[in-house]
Amino acid sequence: MTYGTYNAACAEISITDKGMLTVHRIVAAIDPIYLVNPQQAAAQIEGSFVFGLSALLYQECTVKGGRMEQENFDTYNSMRIKEMPKVEAILMPSGGSDPWGGVGEPTVALAAPAVLNAIFAATGKRIRSFPLSHHNIQTA
Repeated sequence: MTYGTYNAACAEISITDKGMLTVHRIVAAIDPIYLVNPQQAAAQIEGSFVFGLSALLYQECTVKGGRMEQENFDTYNSMRIKEMPKVEAILMPSGGSDPWGGVGEPTVALAAPAVLNAIFAATGKRIRSFPLSHHNIQTA
């Protein structure tokens, strides 16, 4: 549970022997207790995976000479549209007396575990840090 929302995700990937990774699909399910606009909630979930997958695949902050090396988007990479997997959002508002939960924020934290568990299932290799480029894994 994050931001008052129960959530889970699973990734479908393929990875070559040379470490070329393709994330084909992410399925995410959330229970934000209440839901007003399902289409907007699904869009927020899709966008959250851009942030989460970008962090997993590319992003890191390094300091050189007392300054950040990544000062803008030209040196701090994010996923591009062609790299983005299909994201399926399963919305399961349970209602009740609990306060409303979040929609877009909770699923950011699901991206890395979903993909890393899929990599483990495919290769038997457990990865516990990122970006994945430090483990000789690149996006296809």
